[in-house]
Amino acid sequence: MTQLHVTQPHRRYNPLTDEWILVSPQRATRPWLGAVEKRPLEQSPTYDPTCYLCPGNARANGAVNPPYTGVYVFDNDFPALLQAQDQASNEAGRQHVSSAAALLRASAESGVCRVICFSPRHDLTLAQLPPSQIRAVVDAWIAQCEELGARDDITYVQLFENKGEIMGCSNPHPHGQLWASRHLPTEPAKEQRAQLAWLTGRHLSDNAQSSVLNRSPLLVDYLDIERREGARVIFDNAHFTCLVPYWAVWPFETMILPHRHIRRIVELTPDERDSLADALKRITTRYDNLFEVSFPYTMGVHQAPYDGDAHEEWQMHLHFYPPLLRSATVRKFMVGYEMLAQPQRDLTAEQAAERLRGLSETRFA
Repeated sequence: MTQLHVTQPHRRYNPLTDEWILVSPQRATRPWLGAVEKRPLEQSPTYDPTCYLCPGNARANGAVNPPYTGVYVFDNDFPALLQAQDQASNEAGRQHVSSAAALLRASAESGVCRVICFSPRHDLTLAQLPPSQIRAVVDAWIAQCEELGARDDITYVQLFENKGEIMGCSNPHPHGQLWASRHLPTEPAKEQRAQLAWLTGRHLSDNAQSSVLNRSPLLVDYLDIERREGARVIFDNAHFTCLVPYWAVWPFETMILPHRHIRRIVELTPDERDSLADALKRITTRYDNLFEVSFPYTMGVHQAPYDGDAHEEWQMHLHFYPPLLRSATVRKFMVGYEMLAQPQRDLTAEQAAERLRGLSETRFA
């Protein structure tokens, strides 16, 4: 990084989405007179009789949770996607193109939405769970992808977690979700186009890549650069590296990347599953220690589609998008310029990585 980039406004390119971000480090010291969030409550009971995710409790639709003792997965009671009634009707309604020059288009969509309870304990987040329980969560993710990825009516499985009220989480019980859809969603589709372009040497807009064939996947080559430079690496273990991406948008955004080429999460070996659980424990603990609060975020797994193609261009990875900016009560808002022009950040990726790297991996008391 040049001194100009450390202190002056500049753009950074995201090769994974073929988009640019504005970085304005000179704004980091501006006074804050905007919205201040309520500090989240730290004390939760180990069991909440009113929680619809706790073991043995009734859910909103009347179903009763079993007395589960580990990870518990069930079909979402209020799913965003519905399973197709039959293949013929789904195909018949798959695409509707209007007569208005094909500008008003609609396409039928179907799929499966499930909730994944990480633990029977109401009061424990990923940062507070023992590694063995996080490994059980990883195993559940893989089992779900194996099941749904084998179906003819599923192309993509999106695993994710919204943590914290300010990230839209409606229940504090530790849980994530999966939405499995017939079609490839927008964000993974962007990443697929960019990764394929890199592997085949094709150009994307504003991309200064060589036309020479790139023989390694984009994120494999990118991780090699990051591990050599080290400025944005937070930690690594035997099989994964956690870093702040060069093009990060959110103040303390991170990625978890595998050390070998892995297209889908189902390809992880037992040792790699342990390493992924370790990485999840370590980054979520560091997040909590940053402002000594149960840190909110949206986290998700991006992986190759389950469409029968090899997708050698893909590299499985995890994104963490946390909103907190200056403290436990001041968040980053994506408004104005971000919504109308392009993403913008004040804190550089290197500064964010340095702060996260310096934190303890023992959660604050």
